[in-house]
Amino acid sequence: MSAVLSAPATSQAASAADQPLLRLQNVESAYGPIKAIRGVSLQVRRGEIAAVLGSNGAGKTTILKTISGIIDPRKGSIEFQGAYITANDPAAIVRRGLMHVPEGREVFALLSVRDNLLMGAYTRADKDAVARDIETVYGYFPILKERAAQDAGLLSGGQQQMLAISRALMASPDLILLDEPSLGLSPKLTKEIFEIVVRINRERGTTILLVEQNANMALNASDYGYVLENGRIVMEDSCERLREKDDIKEFYLGMKDEGVRGERRWKKKKTWR
Repeated sequence: MSAVLSAPATSQAASAADQPLLRLQNVESAYGPIKAIRGVSLQVRRGEIAAVLGSNGAGKTTILKTISGIIDPRKGSIEFQGAYITANDPAAIVRRGLMHVPEGREVFALLSVRDNLLMGAYTRADKDAVARDIETVYGYFPILKERAAQDAGLLSGGQQQMLAISRALMASPDLILLDEPSLGLSPKLTKEIFEIVVRINRERGTTILLVEQNANMALNASDYGYVLENGRIVMEDSCERLREKDDIKEFYLGMKDEGVRGERRWKKKKTWR
């Protein structure tokens, strides 16, 4: 009898494990009369890094703002850890385990580095674990430990990006939304930031949804990718396969087909093949 009863429980557990951590279905958001994203559907599986690629103005940042509750969608639904969070208050979404690292860092400029980190942990009551996590993020970004007492506004752009990521980690989130981490950074710093993002994912199991214009970095760091154009998802696949797509190679990685002569890049239409 017990063997017969245990099968459904096992099946339910397997089914729950297969469910995406985050799911967007037919989401549409706008700024006044201007639609920024149209019918966006995507999902992020637990433990992976997913990337949304697109040019400036494609709607990447709007997707993250809609997920984190900064913008209310006009249509569609957003599900996180099996619960609908569509148009929920941002503070409630944070308490569910979702953190947003915004474009442009947005650190608290007049607070010290350490106080910025503590602000990331404001929802937590486990002081001993918070202290351990501060040391953990110092391990990822040693420069933050050196500058712990310094006002965050005096940090360089790259150091502020490190602080913004670390502040999100201090909440011990299940999912981090990471908006344009390479913005304004040198190639060397960009490479360093992406390497640490991958480490955080692999070592801590933190799921990450990344939006990025630097397609090469994003595709190499991520497991699954979506391509966004004019507010719509036009292609999705594993990043390994996306790197082999002709349109991705030409329009995002700058790899022109040697067999095509005399055809201007700006005249050629994407076929998303």
